Amino acid sequence: MDLGISGKRALVLAASRGLGLGIAKALAAEGAQVLICGRTEEKLKANCAEIIAAGGKADYVVADLSEAHFVETMVQAVNDKLGGIDILVNNTGGPTPGTSEDMSAEKLYSFFQSMVVRVITLTNELLPSMKSQGFGRILTVASSGVIEPIGNLALSNTLRGALVGWNKTLATEAAGFGITANLLLPGRIHTDRIDELDGANAAKQGKSVEEIRSASVKTIPAGRLGSVEEFAAAGAFLCSVPASYITGTMLRVDGGAAKSL
Repeated sequence: MDLGISGKRALVLAASRGLGLGIAKALAAEGAQVLICGRTEEKLKANCAEIIAAGGKADYVVADLSEAHFVETMVQAVNDKLGGIDILVNNTGGPTPGTSEDMSAEKLYSFFQSMVVRVITLTNELLPSMKSQGFGRILTVASSGVIEPIGNLALSNTLRGALVGWNKTLATEAAGFGITANLLLPGRIHTDRIDELDGANAAKQGKSVEEIRSASVKTIPAGRLGSVEEFAAAGAFLCSVPASYITGTMLRVDGGAAKSL
């Protein structure tokens, strides 16, 4: 299938590793010009070199979602390095694991800024140019926890849930301008983040990481963890021209794990 995004300009947040990097690679493989951001310049350089070696177009900007000037930095980079934007992939790192009682006001405020406020603010800054050109794709990576809360991830369940109402509202407002807005929900996709969470759960429960991993896989109908490539392929499709009539949705990539309808 021709996704129709060759030559499109894409910004992918938090793409030093994991899901963000996977989506950036998938978009670049379809001919999009990608701009990736993250906190570690060495990783970003290496990622761009890998994408370019595979025949893609990529550049990077060092930026941290936790910094107050993040949005201004990214808008400037989009203008300087891409000359505009067609595709925005909102991706953020996950917050620290813990229970509801672990959610202090300080933690709530800090992660709310980086995971919600700056995602929405950056989208608002880039939306006018998408409207003026009559095309835009806004893809926000959230979590399967927004439909079935995940144990020991109370902070993530809470903050990512805020993006659900925002995305649906945005999709309704932007649809008439040729812009789609969708949420992509990863289940157990094998990334460094999953390894970190399994380690945290193992420590909390007094079990080995292998025991935690085996128990979680048993709850997945597909019988395995998903790959970054599988997840990224779904993301690339939602950013495509053929997906122009899909907006305001939440697409699960979880091997059938979520029990809700």
